[in-house]
Amino acid sequence: MPAILAVIAGLAGILIGIGVGYALRRRALRTSVLQAEEDARRILAEAETRSHTLDLETREETLKLRNAAEADIREGRAELSRQERRLAQREENLDRKAGGVDEREDALRGRAAELDAARDELEELREEERRAVERAGGLSREEARAQLLAAADGEIREEASRRVREMEREAEATAAVRARKIVATAIQRFAGEVTAETTVSVVPIGSDDMKGRIIGREGRNIRAIEAATGVDLIIDDTPDAVTVSSFDPVRREVARVALSGLVRDGRIHPTRIEEAVDKARRNVETTMAESAEAAAAEADVLNLHPEVMKVFGRLRYRTSYGQNVMRHSVETAHIAAMIARELGADADVARAGGFLHDLGKAVDHEVEGTHALIGAGIARRYRVRDEVAHCIEAHHEEVEPATVEAVIVQMADAISGGRPGARRESLDSYVKRLETLEEIAKSFAGVEQAFAIQAGRELRIVVSPERIDDLESMRIARDVSRTIEESVDYPGQIKVTVVRETRATEYAR
Repeated sequence: MPAILAVIAGLAGILIGIGVGYALRRRALRTSVLQAEEDARRILAEAETRSHTLDLETREETLKLRNAAEADIREGRAELSRQERRLAQREENLDRKAGGVDEREDALRGRAAELDAARDELEELREEERRAVERAGGLSREEARAQLLAAADGEIREEASRRVREMEREAEATAAVRARKIVATAIQRFAGEVTAETTVSVVPIGSDDMKGRIIGREGRNIRAIEAATGVDLIIDDTPDAVTVSSFDPVRREVARVALSGLVRDGRIHPTRIEEAVDKARRNVETTMAESAEAAAAEADVLNLHPEVMKVFGRLRYRTSYGQNVMRHSVETAHIAAMIARELGADADVARAGGFLHDLGKAVDHEVEGTHALIGAGIARRYRVRDEVAHCIEAHHEEVEPATVEAVIVQMADAISGGRPGARRESLDSYVKRLETLEEIAKSFAGVEQAFAIQAGRELRIVVSPERIDDLESMRIARDVSRTIEESVDYPGQIKVTVVRETRATEYAR
């Protein structure tokens, strides 16, 4: 019984606790709801207050913007009013000026009418005077004009001849002196070496016994050398020497260096020949590169493309009429720069053009075309300045020179090639050039004799005094000079002198 009571008491306690908890929770919930309602009312009140404040601020801002806009509109209207007044004033001024222009036009029309009347009156007076002159002189207008033109033509021809002679004498007195000074200065400031190279190379050997070793058994060694180098070996009765011959100077130099090495080493057989030729080719290429760099530094032509320098290096072993082309190029560069500075031209372009003008000679035996055009093509391919490339292509006038620098390179090339000791000229070509000069002079009408003197640097022409007068003598000198320039290749310049003299001979008996 007590246990049942205890259980009942426990259950009752639990029920009471649950009821009390429920009551407390409900009370707390009611309190939370009241608090939430209070917060909501407060938030709504704040929102209404802020809304009212924002509405007031918005109205104030709108009022300010409206006032500003109205002020801008008033200012714009005022500016428009001012512009309208200025335009009206300008229109009034233009109206006044237009009225003045109209008055001036009327005045000018009246003046033009007066001038026309005066011109007509003057023309009538001239016509009357002409008729009076014709009546007095007994000549018609056309006859008088013909006589006047004939007299004027004679006077004008005589005056023109006199002026031409004076101008030529003045030009010769100034231009010739100036040109001689420039050329002489350029030549004096550069002293070049005289020519001493030949078109073949001679390799010294220790004894004639070495010739047999070079030839080898059944000629195998000499064939191996010629096949590896592309040259001809000439082994003759010349004591202690072997001659290397080739149209390509680089091949000739490779063969000379290789053969010299084989002679010093003493071991000559096909395998050793190939090794010696490869080594000689590398040595020659190195020498050409070093020579090109040294020549460019000496000529003060820098920053050239490596491929251009590689081609230019081959000129170390190229000669023209016995003159080394690389040394000739350096010399031409110096002379061109000097002349350009004297004339106020671009010295850098002239120097580079003179330095590279014979670039095509390094490969002209491998590429079709003249060396001037080949060299210009190589220069343009490797981004050399177009002004320099033009100097290269125009230095033999395959292309018409279009710049002062191109003409200067022509002059420098001629000076370098034509100076004493620069080049050799065969006797046949020398005699042929002299004969050509005399034949050109004799082809002109009125020429009795022609003599090429001073090694072809002066052409003296004797004309018939009965057929050729002084003016015609001057014309013949100019025409002969022009014909020589167009048809003859020559170093330096040729002086053309026309001699016209009248001799009177009588015998005393």
